[in-house]
Amino acid sequence: MLFPCPSTSEQLHSRMSIFDRFSLAGKRLFITGGSRGLGREMALAIADAGADVVLSGRDEGSLESTAEEIRKLGREAVTIQADMGEPKKCEKACQLVLEEYGSIDILLNNVGGRLIDIPTEEMPLDEWQGIIDLNLTSTFLCTKIIGGAMLESGRPGRVINTASMSGMIANRGIGGRCYETSKAAVIQFTRATAADWASRGVTVNAICPGGFMTAPNQRWSKENPEVIESFKAQIPMGEFGQPEDLGPLAVYLASDASRYMTGAALLIDGGYTLW
Repeated sequence: MLFPCPSTSEQLHSRMSIFDRFSLAGKRLFITGGSRGLGREMALAIADAGADVVLSGRDEGSLESTAEEIRKLGREAVTIQADMGEPKKCEKACQLVLEEYGSIDILLNNVGGRLIDIPTEEMPLDEWQGIIDLNLTSTFLCTKIIGGAMLESGRPGRVINTASMSGMIANRGIGGRCYETSKAAVIQFTRATAADWASRGVTVNAICPGGFMTAPNQRWSKENPEVIESFKAQIPMGEFGQPEDLGPLAVYLASDASRYMTGAALLIDGGYTLW
């Protein structure tokens, strides 16, 4: 029986060290909401793997602090102060990235949040729309503009969307169901865009975190300790995740190691959604 000869790409990968597959040397990342919490840890991890970073966020102080940490890793880091939850400002920031910093190899749509605890029957339309714009519209606009530029360049690209396990479940004891709705939409947007772009060299995947003790969740735990304790009791691994736990997964999705993965929604939740 005759077997086809391996392609040049296959031969290259057969000679490459497994650790080289994770290298991001020479790449450039644009991350939204990258100055604090989960975004900060993913930005640092991707920089540690070799990429230069463009950070966006609302707070100038935390942006510069994270940028300085990235520079200590020997990578370039620049910041853009913008509220990506406002569509016009989001579009402007994306255009600025392309004009000022050139091509982007990795887009990490991380900005988002729940922010409100309002029952559906009492939800004002503007509050609903604000969360939809923060979590979903920003993901769409950045993917359209930055991801669209990846397609035009003809070079391989990576789009990573921070969704949530909340896009697959309803959280107990908390209102603001626009959060679950928007995160479910991010997952489906990821899948649909991945299908559209699979043949064009740009992969699109989603990370779906569970409970992580970020600053907003730490504040929530002080205000609603019973909700947090109930949540923790439902985690099979018995503990909340730490923000740095997301770094290795982000590096994987940003790197050549994940070249054959697209349209995936990867849970990292300590097993919370298992039961």
